[in-house]
Amino acid sequence: MSSSMLNSISISVSDDDEVAGRMRVRARQKRKKPRFRGRRELCQRIVRKAIRWWTVLLFLPAIALLLVESSKLARKPQAEPKSEPVSIKESTRKLTRLNPTTRLVNGIREPCLKILSPEKIRTLEFPASAEDNVPIKRVVYKSDSGEHHIAGNAMLLPQYAGATRFNLFTGNQTLNEREQSFKVNETTVVHCGFYSENGGFKISDDDKSYMRTCKAVVSTCAFGGGDDLYQPIGMTEASLEKVCYVAFWDEITHSAQEAEGKVIGDDHVIGKWRIVVVRDLPFADQRLNGKIPKMLSHRLFPEARYSIWVDSKSQFRRDPLGVLEALLWRTNSVLAISEHGARSSLYDEGKAIVKKHKATPEEVEVQLNQYRQDGIRDDKRFNGKKALAEASVIVREHTPMTNLFMCLWFNEVVRFTSRDQLSFPYVLRRLKVPGLYMFPVCARKDLVNSMGHKRKVKPLVRTN
Repeated sequence: MSSSMLNSISISVSDDDEVAGRMRVRARQKRKKPRFRGRRELCQRIVRKAIRWWTVLLFLPAIALLLVESSKLARKPQAEPKSEPVSIKESTRKLTRLNPTTRLVNGIREPCLKILSPEKIRTLEFPASAEDNVPIKRVVYKSDSGEHHIAGNAMLLPQYAGATRFNLFTGNQTLNEREQSFKVNETTVVHCGFYSENGGFKISDDDKSYMRTCKAVVSTCAFGGGDDLYQPIGMTEASLEKVCYVAFWDEITHSAQEAEGKVIGDDHVIGKWRIVVVRDLPFADQRLNGKIPKMLSHRLFPEARYSIWVDSKSQFRRDPLGVLEALLWRTNSVLAISEHGARSSLYDEGKAIVKKHKATPEEVEVQLNQYRQDGIRDDKRFNGKKALAEASVIVREHTPMTNLFMCLWFNEVVRFTSRDQLSFPYVLRRLKVPGLYMFPVCARKDLVNSMGHKRKVKPLVRTN
């Protein structure tokens, strides 16, 4: 075929052919798979595995928690020694704390207890008694030298050798005698401890002689080895010349303190405290033994005009003459005690005592039933103040009325529970003591550095 012919042949390309070509090209392109198909399959696979192994998955969090707690327990012994220096520093800081406790009054911060300056305290003298025109002039204390026998931890009178805390130290106050003791006469005869020479609470002649020289005394006690001895601070030289500091110990505390290096010197003194070691305590309950120096200071210090009681868990941190002036002389009072910080009603206090396991429900109920029978209502106020007291600090003048009050209060804690907050409002309402000052809680906090109890008290066990 000639070249001219070839050149004359034309090839037509239609639009249909172009479309078909494009379609063939597109058909050859590889399609992309949808992205979500793989994720869906993965999720389905996870669900199937979870259904299959659900029991194992259920226990995994519990196993992890157990491992965490085990690791904490394993680390505890190593962490304990680190906390000791902190507690020692805290105790040291408390023991040296003299800054006044304050409160807001009309938007102005004032000290809770306004103590005179050292210069004014130096010139203080004991004033005439604030107790005037009271019907009682003399209190006679019952005693007996009759027969007795020993039973368990108490030397009992023969007719009361059953389940009772009355013994030869207390004497036996019948319910009729109890009722008569609240009837104030010019001369009142009452049980007030030290009933018999064989009743216990033995003090050496040396200590008795010293205690008879005290005209004013700050006292505390630690029986059963439960508390340390805290040295008083904040006093002036004038007070040291006029005021005795006496701490009562039993032999258990004596041994415990000696083991810690606190040894009584030949002068019977450790620091500012004269240590009186008491032998033959009359009660198995150490709390009840502690009520003797707490409530019967007028019997232990027969020549003293004033006393300040401080619980052994606290450090006294104010000048005693300044305290007497602020709480008694300035307020024209004969007895000063702190209001309770938490409650106002003795019946509410009874519930709290049971809840905190400080006495059994049965013995608290016996006491409260007697008080209801005696007509004591559930009043939360007494002369405008809280009806309930916190008795870790007691400041008083030794007058016939306050001495009688403390005797009756002591008899109540012997007859019923040893929780003295429960019996205080009862005796207060029955006796109607004039010259009572119930100071606010913040004033009590200003008087002492509260240290808390250091160790468990050991009970007194006596074998006869």
